[in-house]
Amino acid sequence: MKTFDFCSFNCVLLFFLFVFFQECILSGIMSVKGKKVLHMDRNSYYGAESASITPLEDVSRPKTSVNLPSVLRQTVLCLCVCIVGDGVGFRSRACKLGVSLGSASSLQLYQRFHLPGTPPESMGKGRDWNVDLVPKFLMANGQLVRMLLITQVTRYLDFKVIEGSYVYKGGKIYKVPSTETEALASSLMGLFEKRRFRKFLVFVANFDENDPKTMEGVDPKKTTMRAIFQKFSLGQEVIDFTGHSLALYRTDEYLDQPCMDTINRIKLYSESLARYGKSPYLYPLYGLGELPQGFARLSAIFGGTYMLNKPIEEIVMENGKVVGVKSEGEIARCKQLICDPSYVMDRVKKVGQVIRVICILSHPIANTGDINSCQIIIPQNQVNRKHDIYVCMISFAHNVAAAGKYIAIASTTVETNEPEKEIKPAMDLLEPIEQKFVSISDLYEPTDMGTESQIFISRSYDATTHFETTCADIKDIYKRMTGSDFDFAEMERKKQDIFGDAAE
Repeated sequence: MKTFDFCSFNCVLLFFLFVFFQECILSGIMSVKGKKVLHMDRNSYYGAESASITPLEDVSRPKTSVNLPSVLRQTVLCLCVCIVGDGVGFRSRACKLGVSLGSASSLQLYQRFHLPGTPPESMGKGRDWNVDLVPKFLMANGQLVRMLLITQVTRYLDFKVIEGSYVYKGGKIYKVPSTETEALASSLMGLFEKRRFRKFLVFVANFDENDPKTMEGVDPKKTTMRAIFQKFSLGQEVIDFTGHSLALYRTDEYLDQPCMDTINRIKLYSESLARYGKSPYLYPLYGLGELPQGFARLSAIFGGTYMLNKPIEEIVMENGKVVGVKSEGEIARCKQLICDPSYVMDRVKKVGQVIRVICILSHPIANTGDINSCQIIIPQNQVNRKHDIYVCMISFAHNVAAAGKYIAIASTTVETNEPEKEIKPAMDLLEPIEQKFVSISDLYEPTDMGTESQIFISRSYDATTHFETTCADIKDIYKRMTGSDFDFAEMERKKQDIFGDAAE
């Protein structure tokens, strides 16, 4: 049996069996740190659940097949890395070359969801669509944007600001107020409630845990968030949209926890909103599939190697520790392995399910002012649930849909045996729906933290429509791998690719 031992390169070989976005980011980070990185993926595209499906039509292959021998496939990747990545978006340049880059193009949307036939002519050209499987936005001042900026992956991507953030109340949606001015103008609250909420926002904005004068008698490590809301006499509906639409909690467990984390979350929302004005969220042109591609390029520039469409036969262990991965009769040696739960089902546990419904629309969502993109959060208490329901909408304006078309994705944590009924409040907001695609995914988290085995496993994507929980998982894996806290400074690029040098 043929064995590859990359450890002779005088660097630790890190193996990434990746499906999720976490592995893509970590591969880029570890490559920048000088580690020898090899990616192997059973899929023929990057990102899998974080990929964008294109095109819609039911065809067997994309324009250029990705089912190439491993070496040739890596050559195609390198060509695309050198030629395509000029900061305008991978896919726009790849299409001109006739190359399918990282999208799930061999699993078109109709095929993936087992729908018969082909999309109607009203949906336009199939190649105009890039449909995300997992809905996520980036907080403009959040951790992922910071990672993108420090690593300069923003060179390869373009973003647009999401045009609005809304909250559900009493069967209707309202714009989320997050500043003093918006609080006073909002129809979400009565006059006296507005004044109390304004005082609360001023308190949060001025709060500094290192300055007792700003705390107004609050102990950030002991005072609960419930006590803070009581301090400002805020009603239940205001508490709902503050905790779930500003602090972005999924449940009400935060109410009886120390208030500091919630205060920081609300500040993050406000700071993100202040950067661009319309909402705190950003979205990459051509879909979320551009993000794993960007970090894949970062890794490639620093020596990372990729093998797509590579079946994983066995994770090779010796004395309880990973020493390699077997694929197609060959073994590649390694000292550490990072993977998603699907590769090591005996080392994870199921912790729940998420339902996601992708909806194709010919209209913007009602009562949003006909904007091209938005997020809507339906707080749990508004629909008698334990978890929030999320809706995110993007459109042709983001190069993810045909002209005049919109994509709305609703998601929530499953609580009953009838998940489609659970998400009905979101579906009612989207009518009429031209086509919908329903998926129910299991949620897993690792039972093996990797201390002995040196196998480090990511968590499944939750129902939230932002990347903050994903970034927390990345930082957790990093600490378990290296024994030290995540340091943004260590991610800074010190090497530039040829195109980047030419650009300067």
